[in-house]
Amino acid sequence: MLAVGRLIRWEDNPLEVTATAKHVRMSPQRARIVARSLSGLAIDEALASLAFMPNRASSVIAKVIKSAVANAENNYALDRDGLHVQSVTVDDGPSLRRFRAKARGRAGGYQKRSGHITVTVDDGAS
Repeated sequence: MLAVGRLIRWEDNPLEVTATAKHVRMSPQRARIVARSLSGLAIDEALASLAFMPNRASSVIAKVIKSAVANAENNYALDRDGLHVQSVTVDDGPSLRRFRAKARGRAGGYQKRSGHITVTVDDGAS
């Protein structure tokens, strides 16, 4: 589920537009490995690098980047060619607590983790 983007304008900073995917059923720790390599890249470079990553998180992060770009184009009339990925953050979401049967009638607990992925793009004009 993708949330509606937000507009952030600081006095000295360029225009920033965000998009968020919440409750993504993926470990935030694994998604952060992909997210670390994207900040500062142009949109086309980021999507091209995500297309060749073998991680499962790359397709979800690419979807959120495309949503942020669409928010910037349609809601704020920004040009796609001038946009850059400013930051990709992956926060912890709610965990589903489950158990698996263990030896001698015991139960071993584990968590199915989820995360919230937020992508911020900016127009790069200072």
